[in-house]
Amino acid sequence: MNEYNVGDLISDFLFENDLKTVFGVVSVHNIPILDAIAKRNLIKFIPARGEMGAGHMADGFARSSDKVGVVITSTGPGAANVVGSLVEARFAGTPLLHITGQTATENLDKNQGTVHDVPNQLEMMKSVSKNAYRISSSKNVLEVLEKALEEAMTPPTGPVSIEVPIDVQRTIINRQETFNKVVINDKNISVGDLNSLDLIEEEIRKSKRKILWIGNGGKKLTSEVEKFIDLGFAVITSTQGRGVIDENHEMCLGSFNAIPKVEKFYSSLDLMIVVGSRLRGHETKDMSLKLPDNLIQIDIDPNAENRTYPSKIFHLGDGKKVLENLYERLDDIKNIDENWIHEVKSLKKEIQKDYKEFLKNYGEFPEIIERNLPKNARWIRDVTISNSTWGNRLMPVQKWYQNIYPVGAAIGPGMSLGIGASLATEEKVKSIAMCGDGGFMLNVSELWTAVEINSNIIFMVMNDKGYGVIKHIQDSLYGGRKNFADLLVPNFRELADTCKMKYLVVKSSREFENILKKAFNLLGPVLLEIDINSIGELPRYFIPPPFTEK
Repeated sequence: MNEYNVGDLISDFLFENDLKTVFGVVSVHNIPILDAIAKRNLIKFIPARGEMGAGHMADGFARSSDKVGVVITSTGPGAANVVGSLVEARFAGTPLLHITGQTATENLDKNQGTVHDVPNQLEMMKSVSKNAYRISSSKNVLEVLEKALEEAMTPPTGPVSIEVPIDVQRTIINRQETFNKVVINDKNISVGDLNSLDLIEEEIRKSKRKILWIGNGGKKLTSEVEKFIDLGFAVITSTQGRGVIDENHEMCLGSFNAIPKVEKFYSSLDLMIVVGSRLRGHETKDMSLKLPDNLIQIDIDPNAENRTYPSKIFHLGDGKKVLENLYERLDDIKNIDENWIHEVKSLKKEIQKDYKEFLKNYGEFPEIIERNLPKNARWIRDVTISNSTWGNRLMPVQKWYQNIYPVGAAIGPGMSLGIGASLATEEKVKSIAMCGDGGFMLNVSELWTAVEINSNIIFMVMNDKGYGVIKHIQDSLYGGRKNFADLLVPNFRELADTCKMKYLVVKSSREFENILKKAFNLLGPVLLEIDINSIGELPRYFIPPPFTEK
């Protein structure tokens, strides 16, 4: 009973690196690790109903907590089941450690048909992760763990997988008494070429109408971006960069980055500086969005240069250090034109008014949610019509860690992302995960996980009994033939009763706020059904936005 094995070492390594919330599914090829976690009772293990859900939970927890997410799966089918969530974590740049079992070393790579053995599991993991490693013996366990965790945390961050054969997990070793905590040394992250900074400084000094575009790689640079507002910059973000500053700030246009009025506004700018953003096709109309000619890009990833848009200057360096350096150089130009402030503020109000009118029956929903969402609660969304039209834009967020959604644009992750994110909030803070009824069904078994751990979250299900986005596309491009887009969905009241979850329903936009308040006052997880067919049709998704110039 007192023998110390590799499973114990892995458990201790996680704890010593402050990775104290772990998600996964117990199975034959990971029992030594999970047994060690249970024996110590120092790490909270969340038993998901499936590996995909576990991976999304770890992802949501990481994004919500500024920690590394950890998911533990079994070999073969278990590892394959987590692939979808690793793909999403890779899209989102989430630092995530995936630990999976593997068949015994004497059977590895021989295609002998041992339990859960699949060909090339390591290559499968490499294809969807930032990197993947195999622990080949008990002698290199700590070395691989440290290397994998460091790589997951090193910008650009992402998921890293580790295979641990079952016989290695069981191997008896000497107890590891001390651990080196894995940290990313800020001193090793470069500010970049100073000559390049000289050129950027010159461009800023001669520009009057200037804007920062902040992406995922810059979303945590709150104080730096606020200082650049003092230098006369407006701010716009990618969807993932939201919350770098409070989106209610008059100089922040949020993620209204690709609508006609904003595109026209870009044409009047002297300068756009992009920090930590791919300017990805999903948010630039497949790179057809016209951005200012004078475009400067700052990124820590050398592969970002000219990847989607050509830049006048590409600066390779750490966004935080670069903005700090530039601000010190430019501290003397704090003379913002009041007319410029008024123009940005007026544009923002005009866009918000257009969006609210476009939403019709749902026009008050974003304001109502913002008014009732507790401070520091998380705003998690699945890919739904509601999210694509207003959840990603009109519903403001104040902090970067509140903004969680499937960056890869998949339906289904929202519920599990929400469960993971809710575990990173204060005990009494209830968050919202807005899901469509179609996506909700992809992970419906995780409702029982939410009940078991008493997740403090509202699952707000926008129920139109079908794949609404697909129907809109079919209307626009396929002659209105809505093949395979109508769904038989459960009675959500009965579903909630079955898993012993509290349930509420909204059938009129007028009653939304009162019922939402009730949901916030209930303890534990709540299933809040929004009956779209009673309230009225959702705004059309697959059409040009109605907020064109008049």
